[in-house]
Amino acid sequence: MLEQFKKTGKEALADLKKVTDLAALEEFRVKYLSRKGQIIQMLSQIGKMPSEEKPQAGHLANKIKKEVTKAFEQLKSTLAQSQQVQSKELIDVTLPGIPVSIGKPHVITQTLNELLEIFGRMGFAVAYGPEVEDEWHNFIALNIGPEHPARDPSDNFYIDDNTLLRSQTSTIQIRVMERTKPPIRIVAPGRVYRPDTVDATHMYMFHQLEALVIDEGVSMVDMKTTIEQFIHTFFGPDTKWRFRPSFFPFTEPSAEVDLLLKDKSGKENWVEMGGCGMVDPNVFDAVGIDSEKYTGWAFGFGLERLAMRKFGITDIRLLFENDLRFLSQF
Repeated sequence: MLEQFKKTGKEALADLKKVTDLAALEEFRVKYLSRKGQIIQMLSQIGKMPSEEKPQAGHLANKIKKEVTKAFEQLKSTLAQSQQVQSKELIDVTLPGIPVSIGKPHVITQTLNELLEIFGRMGFAVAYGPEVEDEWHNFIALNIGPEHPARDPSDNFYIDDNTLLRSQTSTIQIRVMERTKPPIRIVAPGRVYRPDTVDATHMYMFHQLEALVIDEGVSMVDMKTTIEQFIHTFFGPDTKWRFRPSFFPFTEPSAEVDLLLKDKSGKENWVEMGGCGMVDPNVFDAVGIDSEKYTGWAFGFGLERLAMRKFGITDIRLLFENDLRFLSQF
């Protein structure tokens, strides 16, 4: 039996010398050092031996177990260190890193920020107002009577008889005039809502930016100069534009602003950008401003329309589909 113990120990140490990786080392552990392994089973056989042989057999078996276990742990440590070194060597630090996708503002936000910067340099403050409005601020104070088609329920998102989603940011102008004495010089950006049929140029929700200037001696010359500075700064100094007579209930006289722009084929066309005019005295009277002392002008442009013309976008729906393949171009 003692000879068998010695033979098992020699075989274990010989097999251990053949191990070259951690997987083979685990197989060795299962074969010799696990609960059912040959070394452990060797210890369990001592109890079956005659009493006079047990001390010598126990001493030999424990000696063999310690030698094999010590050799096993040493090899395990060596192989583990070797594997770590190999893993580090597999990392090529000269390879380029994984690119990180960095977000940026939406094209409408970019357009609005640029416009606010332009008008900020011209001395305009920024005013905001609620998107849910009453008829007074959305229509009545703006000289839009009950007979006007703009108040038709089919052309607005009414919540009840007197409440609706604002159809224009002119409501902000009314709120500013109600609580602020002239001189006034503000721009009013925000979302507006109209139940238009969605197509390439129309959306039921879009953005506007309106401007309002009120002071003594203000004239259309001041308005034209401001609009010209804005157009040449935003679209470029060579951009051609014009006034075209028009009508709005809240301005008199009124005009449309058109730009001469080229399409993809190179053909030039006049394109409407927005409306403008001198503030109607009835609007001043509604908000408590002396229309005999003060004059003012206002204009309004659609942000989507400005962005589409500047960046060559042909379909307004692309601005709201959240397709990164499109939005990442701007």
